[in-house]
Parts: sequence; structure tokens; C-alpha cells
Amino acid sequence: MKIKREISSEFKNLVAAYPVVTITGPRQAGKTTLTRMEFPDYKYCNLENPEIRKFASDDPNAFFDEFGYPLIIDEVQRVPELLSYIQTIVDEKQKKGMFILTGSHRFDLNEAITQSLAGRTALLHLLPFSIKELNKAGISLKRDEYIHKGFLPRIYKDDLEPTRAYRNYFQTYVERDMRQLINLRNIAEFEIFLRLLAGRAGQLVNLSSLSNDIGISVTTLQGWLSILEASFIVFKLYPYYENFGKRIIKSPKIYFTEIGLATYLLGIENINQVSRDPLIGNLFENLVVIEAVKARLNKGLDPNMFFYRDNNKNEVDLIYKCANTLIPIEIKSAKTFNKVFFKGINYFKTITSRASEGYLIYSGQFTPDIGSNKVRHFTDTYEIVE
Repeated sequence: MKIKREISSEFKNLVAAYPVVTITGPRQAGKTTLTRMEFPDYKYCNLENPEIRKFASDDPNAFFDEFGYPLIIDEVQRVPELLSYIQTIVDEKQKKGMFILTGSHRFDLNEAITQSLAGRTALLHLLPFSIKELNKAGISLKRDEYIHKGFLPRIYKDDLEPTRAYRNYFQTYVERDMRQLINLRNIAEFEIFLRLLAGRAGQLVNLSSLSNDIGISVTTLQGWLSILEASFIVFKLYPYYENFGKRIIKSPKIYFTEIGLATYLLGIENINQVSRDPLIGNLFENLVVIEAVKARLNKGLDPNMFFYRDNNKNEVDLIYKCANTLIPIEIKSAKTFNKVFFKGINYFKTITSRASEGYLIYSGQFTPDIGSNKVRHFTDTYEIVE
């Protein structure tokens, strides 16, 4: 089953305009499938292959003589020194669409690109399927099914059982990558950290509390969290700052880029357990926030998303900054509409003239427009930020 990716249009436009296009994103998000589907005539190599990786590392000139161009190089962060050779080739040839690069680790790749390919490559970020993409392919699920099944392409392609699929994904990719990137002495402690992090999805990051729970130093947890963010496992949502005259919360909130992984880490093994879980509100918020992020990234745009919270417990779950306008968005897992859901949005409008009409995204079907605010079903999240 091939599902058309929303990012495809922007991807093809960039390949026509730049000598190099780099696509980053989490493991198994569909980067290879996208590149090979959109550009089937390009030669292809994967640096996860030990023989090809050794060839590229030992003799880069022979590597490029062998593969030539146009060329797709998968997991290019495994041999970052190739980027210097790519720079030389594109500067000499002065052609568009010579190389398409993919990578799963932002740290290694960003540093290498900054040094070698600045001004020569366009950057795109690909996350797993979005609800919009699935809907266009004729796949329409209920809220709890999306949360349990998640959005990894292989789950839909091969009709995999979600719990088993995410267990294998965690052990095969997450644990392995973490071992490569950091010196993990005890994988059990790291797994505890991830599970506790999943229990705090949609909440402020408090590493001191996590440090006390696990018995690992805050410094070590900071390093782990940075690697998780660089590997596209988690996404940090930062607070919006303005001179509001009150003390604003400054810590970011944490979300998982793949809601199915968070659900697995929480021990949820079937759809019936989703709505009964005490963290259903957090999981639903995670689902909606990442759907909004996907909508922006698939257009080749920065997310431009924040949240608001002050010490008086006034808060807005999501703020989308569109030019000079701030669009406040409240997210509720409830299936019954209540006007009190707009409390945070209405407060936010009183402290800044830049706030526009607000949106409530919730699980119910009743969608009235309330004054200057609007109600939307969660499957329509993308309409607000595109």
C-alpha cells in the first residue's frame, strides 16, 4: 500500500531548485520510501550497509566514481565526511538535484551540513503519517485507534499489531541508536527514563523530579533528553514570551513525535485501555500537537508553535504564531462540548492584542462557533495551521 505524502510537492520543488536536498526525521518515518518513490531514476545507496559504509569511509573518491549522480544517500550521518566531497562536486558541476540525503540524527548531520553544505542544501523534516495523509488514502480511524496504532508507515503497510510493532521498534531502533550515540551503561535505567517521560507527555519538563525517581543525575538526563530530541523521538514545545506583566513559565513541554511509541511505553496494549487510561488527556494533546507540527513541516515550514502558562495557572495548550498574529488553541479529550473550555483562550485575548479568534480541538462531533472562537474536530487540526 502506497500512501501519498503531503511533503512530496515541496520535496520535488526543492530538488528542482537546489543541488542537494536533505531529509531528516525519525527512524521508519518513510524517508527512503518517499525518496525512491518520487525519484525512481536516482541511484541509491544505504550507509547502514556495513560494506557500503566502509567503502564510503575508506575511499570517498572511489565511492562517488562508483555511484555517480543523481544519487540518494540514506543515513548519511553514518559517514559525515562525505559531505565535504559532495560540496566539492556540486560546486564544480553547478547542477540542481544532484544529491538527496537522508538522516536520522540531527546532531551529527546538522554540524556537518553547517560546515560543508551551507547554502547548497535545502532541509526538510519528515515525520510518520499524518491523519490527513491516512484520510486521503481512505483510512479513517477513531480517536483511540489513532492513539493506540500510531502512525509508523510499516504498521499500515504490513498490517502489524501495534504493541508488538512498537516493542520491536523500541528495541531495534531506539535502543540501538542510543547505544551508538551515548555511553549507556545500563539500558534498564534509560528505559525507565523513557517510560517516565511518556507519562509526562504534554507536561512541563522537570528533570530534577525525574532524577529523583530514577537515581540518575540531572546532567545525565539532560544529555539523554537532548539525544532523544536530536533523534526525533521527542519534541519540545517552548513557552511563548511577551511582556505580559506576569511571571511566565519558562520550561518547555515534552511530546513524543510518534504517539504509538508513547502509548506502548505506558503499557497500553489494546484500544479498550486507551480511554480508561488516566493519561488519556495527555495522549490526546500529544496527538493533536504533533498533527499540527506535521502539517507545518510537510509544507517545508517551521512549526512556529508555542504554549502559554503563567504562575496563576492561566494557560493555553497551543499557540500558533502566524506572521504577527497569535492563534490560541485549546485541546480537550472530552467528547462533550462545554463553553468553559474557552476559559484559557479568552484570558489570553485580554493580555495581548495580537491574539486572533481561538480554536477548541476536542473529541466530540458537535462543532458550534462560539462568538469569536471556533470548535474543530481533532482530525481537522491541520486546517488551522496550514
